[in-house]
Amino acid sequence: MAQAYPNIKVDGVDLDRNAIGAARQNAERAGVADRVMFSVTDAADIGGTGGYDLVTIIEALHDMSRPVDALSAARHMLSEDGRVLVVDGRVAEEFTVPASPRDRTEYGWSVVSCLPSAMGDPQTAATGAVMRPSTLRQYALQAGFSEVEVLPIHTDYWRFYRLLQ
Repeated sequence: MAQAYPNIKVDGVDLDRNAIGAARQNAERAGVADRVMFSVTDAADIGGTGGYDLVTIIEALHDMSRPVDALSAARHMLSEDGRVLVVDGRVAEEFTVPASPRDRTEYGWSVVSCLPSAMGDPQTAATGAVMRPSTLRQYALQAGFSEVEVLPIHTDYWRFYRLLQ
């Protein structure tokens, strides 16, 4: 984002110190380190109010132990006209039997990665990689958003959501 838009400042958070270290190195190599800041932080615990025009959560909300808290924190970070963009896997709208190949792949990732990493928190939502649009909508409404739009961006792998205050 910082490379594509030279007039913006970017803040990034992750729980993984190694990921943050790599992000800092990548920002240095890309020549944007003066406009980006990274911190090891739980997205659900971000403080502060207002000021951000855009908060993005890309392929991560389903991994978060407390997705409603993370979305609530994101909402509080927004400027008056700010938006939250969530990008997550394009799984089926509803559970079906047999599951689609994509859903089966995502269920596999849930079992070996997403759920084990979230299960250490006793308050976990335990979403897993198969986060259907209805689940995201429920989380967003609980976090205080008024509306969730599925954006008309068509890919085989991703679904894009815009959350409105």
